[in-house]
Amino acid sequence: MSRAREIGIEIGVLPTGPTNSVLDVAGVGLGHATVVRDEPAPPQGRGVARTGVTTLLLAEDAYLRPVAAGGAVLNGAGECTGFLTAGEWGAVETPVYLTSTMQLGRVYDAACQIALEQHDAVADDVVIPVVGECDDSFLNDCRRMQVSEQDVRDAYARALASRGGEQAPAEGAVGAGTGMSCLGFKGGIGTSSRVTPDGHTVAVLLLTNFGERKRLTVDGTPLGRLLPPPEELSADRVEPDRPAGSCIGIVVTDAPVDSAGCARLARRIGLGLARTGSTAHHGSGEIFLAASTACRTDRDGGSSGIELVSGRGLDALFEAVVDAAEEAVLNSLLTAPTTVGRDANTSEGLDPALVTRLMGGAYRGRH
Repeated sequence: MSRAREIGIEIGVLPTGPTNSVLDVAGVGLGHATVVRDEPAPPQGRGVARTGVTTLLLAEDAYLRPVAAGGAVLNGAGECTGFLTAGEWGAVETPVYLTSTMQLGRVYDAACQIALEQHDAVADDVVIPVVGECDDSFLNDCRRMQVSEQDVRDAYARALASRGGEQAPAEGAVGAGTGMSCLGFKGGIGTSSRVTPDGHTVAVLLLTNFGERKRLTVDGTPLGRLLPPPEELSADRVEPDRPAGSCIGIVVTDAPVDSAGCARLARRIGLGLARTGSTAHHGSGEIFLAASTACRTDRDGGSSGIELVSGRGLDALFEAVVDAAEEAVLNSLLTAPTTVGRDANTSEGLDPALVTRLMGGAYRGRH
């Protein structure tokens, strides 16, 4: 499996960061805990699991010095805890945790426990973790509580250890993305980054679980209409050609942007998704959050008084978000292998060789 740039697909004109991922923003970490098991249904076993947890660490001391944040909702058939608080306070104080719909409560509980252990002050002031979800029930037996507190702890520890990494993190069918499908193929975790002319880094992390195969678009090429029918790709049972839901998207930047600016950045994720074929259908939850690691406050709201990027100064950041979001979708697809889950349901991996073959000379001539 390959990332988009490894097969010659370069979205937009801005350069990427060194790893083309959220790790390009200083202090940011990304960790996964992947839960895969094939056991009998209870009481003999725990059933079939294709799920997990992904942790995006914005800043290790975010509880003591919250990170400026703002969000946007394109379609609201989903859940993200802490989202209302981020909008009200203009900041987030925990990592962003991603998981499957029915595991949200378990991840929230574990996130609270991690914060309690790190900060004695939480005893006198509650913590409100950010936990987003998508529905992985096509591949994962969501009737079982498949994620444990230890999985959340493992994802958090790996996020801590990943900071400053020189290689792109794992993508596709890992962590929260293990059971997700996107645009008729296997989806999951995708990330990409851009560097603006002013030297600011903007990165996007997506949990992709949306869209219809016939609408798949790669750098402007309507690939979904060029692909052979699903039955020609695999003899296994494949996911029906129906809209999947949803997408959780996170922007993180080192540009000094306040909460209102972050909300504007977050909204631009939807433009990147649209380029790949998303129409944000009725049952889908496109929930986006953006955070600035350069714009911090203390717990009483006191700020450092730094000069903010605002107004027309945001234009390059907007461009970076849209392009990085589009590329993050493609990375989530191209790095995810064919995955068989519960009841032999199969989500086909998008073959990078097939993509390059179908896009052909007309695509190559544009670059």
